[in-house]
Amino acid sequence: MNASDRTPADLLRSALAADPARPLVTFYDDATGERVELSVATFANWVAKTANLIQGELSAGPGDRVALLLPAHWQTAVWLLACSSVGVTVELGGDPSGADVVVAGPETLEAGLACSGERIALSLAPLGRRFPAAPAGYADYAVEVPSQGDRFAPFVPVDPDAPALVVDGTERSGVQLVDQARVDAAGLGLGPGSRLLSGLGYGDWTGVSTGLYAPLAAGGSVVLCRNLDRLAPEAFEKRVESERVTDTAF
Repeated sequence: MNASDRTPADLLRSALAADPARPLVTFYDDATGERVELSVATFANWVAKTANLIQGELSAGPGDRVALLLPAHWQTAVWLLACSSVGVTVELGGDPSGADVVVAGPETLEAGLACSGERIALSLAPLGRRFPAAPAGYADYAVEVPSQGDRFAPFVPVDPDAPALVVDGTERSGVQLVDQARVDAAGLGLGPGSRLLSGLGYGDWTGVSTGLYAPLAAGGSVVLCRNLDRLAPEAFEKRVESERVTDTAF
């Protein structure tokens, strides 16, 4: 990736310029049998639409905080990069009562009601399906995002030194996040074309770096697996082979 990249959104733009067709995030949920593969271009399109939703519909911008109450999931990865694109601070597992926006999944809807601002719910169902009816107090992401624009431009330039991510009690700016992701990528032995299978959650920096930022910083891709403990050993070996995995973390 480019040495001048200073935010996660910069990393994604560089990946898009380098090879938009290559896989970036491949997601498995071994509780449902779901598999989703997103190329750099497809992932970037989801990010642009979500960033437009954040900036335009939710009226969030630099200085605002988004509590992201979601597990390791391809849509969580989209929200992380969308927040970076807008310049809002995203808190993984953050306190909804202190957030300007909360983004919740099926298991965290009740907790998210503590947010007095905008609330978005994700079903996390296969194919990104909508809820049968939007949960009370929430807008349904799957209903709101399709109509958003495919191109995104922030109203104000994103400050790379402003707080970008809070996870496990530690706050990082965009620059700090990118620098640490590069260090992590080197420690994992990742490089362009690397394909890292991660069974780690997004509850701490190690999990979210391994499951998104480090592969992105290295010019590689991630095979993100949820509920990996439900996969039989022989099926795991087949997945490693079929997905051309070069590195694993779980």
